[in-house]
Amino acid sequence: MPARACIGLGGNLGDPVRALRAAFRALAALPGSRLLATSRLYRTLAWGRTDQPDYVNAAALLETSLAPQALLAQLLAIERAAGRLRDDEAAATRWGPRVLDLDLLLYADAAIDQPGLRVPHPHLHERAFALVPLAEIAAGEPFPGHGSVGEALRHVDAAGVEPIEGA
Repeated sequence: MPARACIGLGGNLGDPVRALRAAFRALAALPGSRLLATSRLYRTLAWGRTDQPDYVNAAALLETSLAPQALLAQLLAIERAAGRLRDDEAAATRWGPRVLDLDLLLYADAAIDQPGLRVPHPHLHERAFALVPLAEIAAGEPFPGHGSVGEALRHVDAAGVEPIEGA
């Protein structure tokens, strides 16, 4: 039975608007999946490490028959195709700049804690840059431990998360 999955998108190197638009197209082409909605693009301040360019963030809602680990593998492949490297050097710069970042934020109402995959995303409830675009397209989606995406958004400060007009 297909599940609804929420994907967070972000990037701040190169042309992040173009990278996110290409990622939307790649998500729409995933096997066994249907892209239900995409948010607007948002400019946001860097989170974690603030000594880097602003980010462009967005969210996507998928209906997919892919299992969570298989979906994650597809997301990582899309990142690699965009030029993202996830190696030891990149891991040393946690929350650092990147061409493209795709996160599996929610998968149905599942709570998953496996090596390399934690759903809901462990910091989602703290991150307005992820919750604002996600609530735009999936406010009613279940968010284990927080009610729904819309309910979680009410508990964060969304200042600094601004839609990019015309993007």
